[in-house]
Formats: sequence, structure tokens, C-alpha cells
Amino acid sequence: MMDSQLFVSSRDDTAGAAAAAALYQQHFGASPRGVWAAPGRVNLIGEHVDYAAGVCLPFALTQSTFAAMDLRDDNRISLVSLVPGGSEPVEYSIDLSQIGPGEPANWAGYAAGAIWAAVEAGLMPARGLNIALVSDVPLGAGLSSSAALECSVAVGAVELATGKTVDPATRRALIPCCIRAENEVVGASTGGLDQTISLLGQPGAALAIDYADNSTVQVPADFAGHGLAIVVMNTNAPHSLADGQYASRRGVIDAVTEALGAPLRKIADAPEQAAAWAAEHVPAATDRDDYVAMVRRRVTHVVSEIDRTKRAIAQLRAQDFAAFGQSMQASHVSLRDDYEVSCAELDSAQEAAMAAGALGARMTGGGFGGSAIALVAVDKVESLCRAVADAAAQAGLATPEFLVAVPSAGARRVK
Repeated sequence: MMDSQLFVSSRDDTAGAAAAAALYQQHFGASPRGVWAAPGRVNLIGEHVDYAAGVCLPFALTQSTFAAMDLRDDNRISLVSLVPGGSEPVEYSIDLSQIGPGEPANWAGYAAGAIWAAVEAGLMPARGLNIALVSDVPLGAGLSSSAALECSVAVGAVELATGKTVDPATRRALIPCCIRAENEVVGASTGGLDQTISLLGQPGAALAIDYADNSTVQVPADFAGHGLAIVVMNTNAPHSLADGQYASRRGVIDAVTEALGAPLRKIADAPEQAAAWAAEHVPAATDRDDYVAMVRRRVTHVVSEIDRTKRAIAQLRAQDFAAFGQSMQASHVSLRDDYEVSCAELDSAQEAAMAAGALGARMTGGGFGGSAIALVAVDKVESLCRAVADAAAQAGLATPEFLVAVPSAGARRVK
């Protein structure tokens, strides 16, 4: 039996729906029309390439955000939320006409922005909503609690406002709506990986996403059937995608891609071509050699990570888990050294996991904190987690938390 002090607890759909409905009843004095859920995600490999026409391999987590909802008679969006670990709910209310770029630029923007974008896209009429939210997706862990919030609300809002179950085409059309909520309303310059997997995830599968053409393919990911587990190691190091670090990396890749006139994966010797461009476009008050070297490293990561991810997808299909683990390790090294988005906490978790017998381990998500993941034999899960926790304690780092990630369903109605 696993030590409950090490592992994050989470509710199944029945318990999550009941908790969200109870919060709705407490706050709005009535029962909700329904409850919708959407999961967080873990990205197995393919990091910081979704905005570079790259290839990613995420899967949806069991841990979800639950949104109890009903329509209002006006155009107001009224929200109440109980965050993971919170004891008191927080509230926010805004008229639909006031929602737009930069407003609201707080937690409510993820939910309200998704509704605004769905209205803008013609997927639903403008309608006010009462929404009560509870979540088991750890905040700031790099597991995309934001996409879980956006997607649970988006699917519920469209189904309530139209009276129709979201079909596959509408589900795909909601992806850019949820991206707009994050990019334009809240101001986090993310790609589309998180929203895509939160809406399209399937049990027992990872989702290969190719951003060159936005195609998706479900890839069987039966880790448990082979005596293996994906362990998420939440370092509890502060993590934010709206603090400028993520945007600065993306800004470099966007600028180079525009200058070279093609996706980086299509350009022979892209790192050297990028470096040549950088030498002619050094920002003011910036050391030329440092800038050129930095641009070369950033592009090297993107190109190598796309190639690595394509190989890793083939390795997963072939059930070659040893090779898949090696790809995970190489990904972490590239993210640490070339893209420079790791940190002491993530490196400590990755190194301790490998020393404890993991087949592979890497940081996951945007970086600068958040979580790392490890592929490990089921019978080594608890000893690995203890080793990672001990390493953090010895280094004076925050105490990590853990969960075993199981490929699960995307956004759905649960009540």
C-alpha cells in the first residue's frame, strides 16, 4: 500500500461531480443543470515545440476540474471556485460584454475567456452562466490546471447554451477558443498542446499531435499492462507561464521562424542558419556572442526535440520502453542545457529518479518549476518517490508530491 503522505489524492467522476454540485448549491441556492469535467495533462515528450510546428505526445490525467453550471437570465458570468487544498471559495462576476483581451487577467479569465471565445466563434449564443468549480489538478505543478478549467467550462457552456451534446467537430473547434482564453484574455503565451489533449484525450492512449498540420493520432500507452507506471513528481517549486520566461523563449523561436520563412523542422542546418540571422539582429545593449549562442541553443532544442519525439512515438508503438526511457532522458538534457527551462528542483527530481531505477525521467510542462515525470517499474514506484523526496530534503528544496498518471478521458459531462 502506498504512503498516502507521499501521493496526491483525487476524486473519481462521481465524487468530483458531487463536490462541484454541493458548492453550486451552497453558493447559488439551487441545483446545477449539470456538471462537466476536463483533465489536466502530462506531456510524455515533445516540450516547447507545439508553437514551432512540432510534434508532442501528451496524455490526459485522471485528475480533473469539475464545473457545475446552469444558465442565467442575463449575460453575466458568475464564478465560484474552491482551489485544490483551499478551505474558502473565491468568487468573481463579470458581464459577458466586458470580457476580452486582458479582462479578466486573473484566474477567472480562463473560464470567462473560454466562454467569450466560444461566443466569438459562433459556437454558442451569448448567455450568462452560474459556474461552481472544484479541482484536483494541482495548481502550479505544470500539469495544466488552466486548460482543465478552460475546457470543462467551454464544453459545459456550449452544451447548455445550445441544448446539444458537443460533437467531435465542435470539440475540435473549441480548442482554439480555449487557447484564446489563455493567450488573449489571461496573457499567457502558450501553445495549444494543453487544450488539445484536455479536449481529445482517450483512456489508455497518448495523443500524438503534429502541429505542422494539426493532425492527431491516438497511440496506445499501456504502461500498467507491462508492469510500468508514469510517476508525476510535483516539485512544488513555483511555476507560472505568465511571468515572461515562457514568452521570451517563444519570442525567439517565432522571430527565427518568421525570418527563415519556414518551420524549423523543414530547414536544413536550422541552428546554424538561425545563428547567422541572430548575428545580424542583436538587440541593443546585448552581447553579440552571447545572443548568437543563445539563439543557436534554442533552435537546437526545437529541432532535436521534434526528431526525438517522432522516434519516441515509434518506440511507444513498438513497446520498446527502454528506448523510450532513453528518449525521455535526452529530452531533459536538451531542455536543461539548450532551452534552459529547468531548475534545481526539476533537476534534483530527474536525477534522483534515474538513480532509483527509472527507465527514463524528464521535466514536463513549461518548466521553471512544476513537475518532472519518471517511467518506472510498478514495484519501484514508492521507493523512487521516497528517493526523490529525500534528495529534495537534502538539498533544502521544497517537499515534492507524487501521483501515478494514468491515460484518461478528455472533457466530458459527468452529471
